[in-house]
Amino acid sequence: MGLQWGDEGKGKIVDVLAERYDKVARFQGGPNAGHSLHFNGKSYVLRSIPSGIFREGTVNIIGNGVVFDPIAFVRECGELRAAGVPVGERLVIGRKANIILPTHRLLDAANEAAAGKGKIGSTQKGIGPCYTDKVSRHGLRVGDIESPDFKARYEALKARHIKELEALGYDWKASVAAPLTGSLEEEENLFFEAVAKVREFPLVNCEYYIHESLANGSVLAEGAQGTMLDIDYGSYPFVTSSTTTCSGACLGLGVAPQQIGHVYGIFKAYCTRVGSGPFPTELFDATGDKLREVGHEFGAVTGRPRRCGWLDLVALRYAVIIDGVTDLIMMKADCLDSFDSIKVCTSYKVGGRETLELPFDISQPVEPVYTEFKGWKCDLSGIRSEDALPSEFRDYIAFMEKYLGVPVKVISLGPDREATIFR
Repeated sequence: MGLQWGDEGKGKIVDVLAERYDKVARFQGGPNAGHSLHFNGKSYVLRSIPSGIFREGTVNIIGNGVVFDPIAFVRECGELRAAGVPVGERLVIGRKANIILPTHRLLDAANEAAAGKGKIGSTQKGIGPCYTDKVSRHGLRVGDIESPDFKARYEALKARHIKELEALGYDWKASVAAPLTGSLEEEENLFFEAVAKVREFPLVNCEYYIHESLANGSVLAEGAQGTMLDIDYGSYPFVTSSTTTCSGACLGLGVAPQQIGHVYGIFKAYCTRVGSGPFPTELFDATGDKLREVGHEFGAVTGRPRRCGWLDLVALRYAVIIDGVTDLIMMKADCLDSFDSIKVCTSYKVGGRETLELPFDISQPVEPVYTEFKGWKCDLSGIRSEDALPSEFRDYIAFMEKYLGVPVKVISLGPDREATIFR
């Protein structure tokens, strides 16, 4: 689970942990979430395909809770095959995953344009409109592509979308119907070509497949985005459209809660956020700029610069509680190597009162109260043993564990697989 606003480094950790598991499953979100992986001197970005795809012998599952864009999926498969990854041998797709249509992406752009100053920072990948159709019971699912009347179902949903687009005054007839790469007709041709290729993959009844997998082995569930973007428990309305918390794994894969063993909570040693929405510890000064520079904080899919700030332990503790985290994993501590001092937010002041709780409306004025630590002022990136970590960094970790009540089991000190310390 990501414990912040996404971009915590889940892709690397899933790749590292995948060799311990038989299967890796994505359970929510869609191609708006880019998971970056680095190994053997190369970099990869995965959008819909689970991050265990590079591990030989590991089966990867696109679960029922994912919203699935056939065009983006086929493009991603092509990139992986070009890199020598046998995608077809390592991937299955849940039949109950809802499908993103080209008109979902148009609706995403139209809704964002209509919001004006109230924009939520959507990536315009069609995620929200697809989940809307799912909840309102109008959506198409991956299993529907096996039906002989799939084209007719598509046309019916498309007609519904066009009425909505016209009501919003959006120019969907343009030669380049942004955010599509061309006209709607051209995008539809790509869509049906992609659907034909999706039919070549094993389509499974995910809940039964996962049940049998757990009876005979182990499954690692891979979250997208982060807990603070959860539709119910995040910084609403500046959230994503799915359940990004631990319970989302149960919903998106058809797994009973008692089947969950460990909950790995992943967080950065500082905070970042992409797009609009509240961010109590955001820095608008040279320190924030430095965090962005040393952390290379730009979106893996969108390329957008991320907003940066100090670590927020109030929000992190909230996420730990919501997710039932058993094991913490800290990312990017090496990005703080050059700082003389490091701050962490340990409480909020809201309306003149100090609190350890996340307020109902985090968009209201929130003043972070900081605890300051002496920087370790040495290069952590080459360290591969816990014993070699400087005392200042150990103090930083110990304080965090006491505050959160959960041990930090893994420390990542660089983007490569090898730059990982298991404690």
